[in-house]
Amino acid sequence: MPDYIKFIRSKVGHDEIILNFAGGVVINDRGQILLHQRPDTNLWSLPGGAIELGESAQEAAIREIKEETGLEAKVDALLGVYTKYFSHLANNDKFQSIGITFCCSIIGGELIKKSTESSDVRFFEPDSLPSLAFQQHQDAISDYLAGKRGTYR
Repeated sequence: MPDYIKFIRSKVGHDEIILNFAGGVVINDRGQILLHQRPDTNLWSLPGGAIELGESAQEAAIREIKEETGLEAKVDALLGVYTKYFSHLANNDKFQSIGITFCCSIIGGELIKKSTESSDVRFFEPDSLPSLAFQQHQDAISDYLAGKRGTYR
């Protein structure tokens, strides 16, 4: 079922719900971290998004990375599961985010600079990251840089 969130929201409105997301820390051959700028807030985040009904977390991460950045990625390892994060969006939607984040490498595609899902896409040096949209993504990057794998929060 495409756009599972719209389907759920049509049933529950803006009530607080749990949503499941998947994404990845994608690293290039220079050790830089891939981020995309969200068009709704102009803040930066790891590529990723909602898991659609019938899709695995790995499939969702790979799909979202492609949609948001133009790059084809493969999952190398589970970075972590991030569970105690809450969001309240400008449209009044409220949710607890369950995020499954993978360590990913690039296997193809071409980096896009702008799309309907991204205002900008770039690689950043780990010590020069911009402010991120979500604490969950900051925690995942911190875990990645610390060499943690299979972590949970």
